[in-house]
Amino acid sequence: MNILVTGGAGYIGSHTCVSLIESGHTVTVMDNLCNSKVETIDKIELITGKKVTFYNIDVTNESEVDRIFSKHDFDAIIHFAGLKSVGESVSKPLDYYYNNLLGTIVVCRVSLKYGVKRFVFSSSATVYGDNESPFVETMKLLPAANPYGETKAMCERILMDMVKANSGYSVTLLRYFNPIGAHESGLIGELPNGIPNNLMPYITQVAKGKLEKLKIFGNDYPTADGTGVRDYIHVMDLAEGHVVAVEKMKDGLQIYNLGTGKGTSVLQLVNVFEEVNGIRVPYEITDRRPGDIAECYADAGKAESELGWKARQTIRDMVRDSWRFEQNL
Repeated sequence: MNILVTGGAGYIGSHTCVSLIESGHTVTVMDNLCNSKVETIDKIELITGKKVTFYNIDVTNESEVDRIFSKHDFDAIIHFAGLKSVGESVSKPLDYYYNNLLGTIVVCRVSLKYGVKRFVFSSSATVYGDNESPFVETMKLLPAANPYGETKAMCERILMDMVKANSGYSVTLLRYFNPIGAHESGLIGELPNGIPNNLMPYITQVAKGKLEKLKIFGNDYPTADGTGVRDYIHVMDLAEGHVVAVEKMKDGLQIYNLGTGKGTSVLQLVNVFEEVNGIRVPYEITDRRPGDIAECYADAGKAESELGWKARQTIRDMVRDSWRFEQNL
């Protein structure tokens, strides 16, 4: 298939591009590079040995998005492009609502205009709000704990309504959990601009000495060690989930969790990182971060039974690959 990947220079998008190309698909990337670097495209090409068509375009710009669609005959869209920091969304909610909702609406409108009827959406476990883990796809979505999660839930509703109104359209919502790790080559990984918002690149930058110490937001949650529990998934497992999702699409709406089904606390993750990589990560406990919940992990049984997909890599694999990538920078 000829697949458009919005946000394809970003962390999850770039790894998914690699998996798509290695599965025989052709990839076109659209990314505004607000939280990624154009050099990532070169590294995708180096890993795969295939050319990637790249456009430096913001998906909220409908005329530019339309221009790209007019030049290509896309079979499917995987829509990653969007702002993604929980903490930042609390302090900059209007930026998140504008960018994430408008970007999704624009890509939907243009896809309908050009008859591209396969649409995979990068959603998030944050749409479950404060439901009790493990999260199951059939759960009623409660108000999300932060604006980022609300934008994902609202985009899901937009896509659900679009499917109802357009016969023959296929939408798959992938609600995934906490991706960490990097490609085994060490060439691509999570590379945020500025100080990281996500846990793993913060850990690796502290381990390398770029940052003084890790801040752990709260140790008074109702969890085994008081720190937040998340379902960490290797980014390459996640990427492979996108490949099978786009290859096995059915008419109408499909929803899948992509996670391991196991929760790991922040302190547990730090301890495994130190053990596997033989390096200390100094940290301090600070106040809870607005918008965070105590526990978040998946019931991933539906993806396994319907798509034949299951996360294979362990926490030890994830921290090893993350550190290898950091050392190569």
